Amino acid sequence: MQQHYPVMLGESLDFLNVRPEGIYCDATAGLGGHSGAIAQRLTTGLVVACDRDAESLEMARENTRDCSARIHFHQALFSQLGEVLEAEGIAKLDGLVADLGVSRHQLTVGERGFSFMADGPLDMRMSRSGPSSGLASGERTAADIVNFESEQELARLIFTLGEERRSRKIARAIVRGRPITTTGQLAKLIEGAAPRTGKLHPATQTFMALRIAVNNELGELDALLESIPKLVGAGGHAVVISFMSLEDRRVKRSFQALAKERRARLLTRHVVRPSVEEIRDNPPSRSAKLRAIELL
Repeated sequence: MQQHYPVMLGESLDFLNVRPEGIYCDATAGLGGHSGAIAQRLTTGLVVACDRDAESLEMARENTRDCSARIHFHQALFSQLGEVLEAEGIAKLDGLVADLGVSRHQLTVGERGFSFMADGPLDMRMSRSGPSSGLASGERTAADIVNFESEQELARLIFTLGEERRSRKIARAIVRGRPITTTGQLAKLIEGAAPRTGKLHPATQTFMALRIAVNNELGELDALLESIPKLVGAGGHAVVISFMSLEDRRVKRSFQALAKERRARLLTRHVVRPSVEEIRDNPPSRSAKLRAIELL
C-alpha cells in the first residue's frame, strides 16, 4: 500500500456534509484517500470513485479494501461522469468532490514522464490504457509535442498553460535541441535557456504546460464544471480542490456564475487553504485551494 495524504481531507468531508445513506462521486479517486474517507461515513450509501488513470485505480482499490463494499470504481474522464452515473442507475448525487492535483505516484514513477525529478521517457499521459485513453484524453505524448510542434506554438503553449514568461527562449532551445526523448534531456535544455532565478526549478512551468496540453486538463475541467448542476441534486454539495491559478480561476468563475443565477449557494465566500499543520506534514499541499457550493 502506497502512503497517501489526501489534501484537505477534513475540510472536504465537512463541506460535503456526508450523510450515511447518501450517494457521492469522487471524480478524482487517485489513490483512494477521499473515496475511502467518505465510504467510512456511509451505511447504506455509495461512493462512485472515478479516475482516468487505471494504475491509480488499482492502488485505490487496494487502499480501500476495508470499505470496498461501499465503493464502485470506474475508469473515466470528467466528461464521461454522466455516462458512469447512468450506467450505475443514479439519477442525482448527494455530493461530488474533485481533487485536481497530480498524484504522487504519477510524479515519482519515472516511466510516466511527468517529472524532471525522476528521469524517464517524455510521456505525461494520465491514462495509458482503458476506455479513457483515446484522443480526447491525450493520445499524443509530451514527446510528440516537443518534437513536432512549431517554435511559435510551443512558445504559446508554454506561456498560456505554464504562465512562463521566458516561453520564447525555452521554445527556441527545445527546437534547437531536437530530438528530445527523456524528461532529463528536456529539463537540461530548459535550464540552459532559462537559468534558475528563484526557488522553482526553471523547467517546472514548462513541464506543467506540457502535462496540461497532453491531457486536455482545462477542457476536461470545463466539462466537469458544466456538468455539476446536472449531476448533483438540489441540496447536494460540490467540492473542488485546485492547485494552479488557471484551474482556480475557472472554478471560481463557474461557482460564482451558478450563485448569481441562483442555481447554487456559495459555501466558501473566499478560497479555503490548507492549515499550517497540514502544510508542515504534507508540503505539496501548500498550493491547494478549495471551493465549495450547495446546489439549489
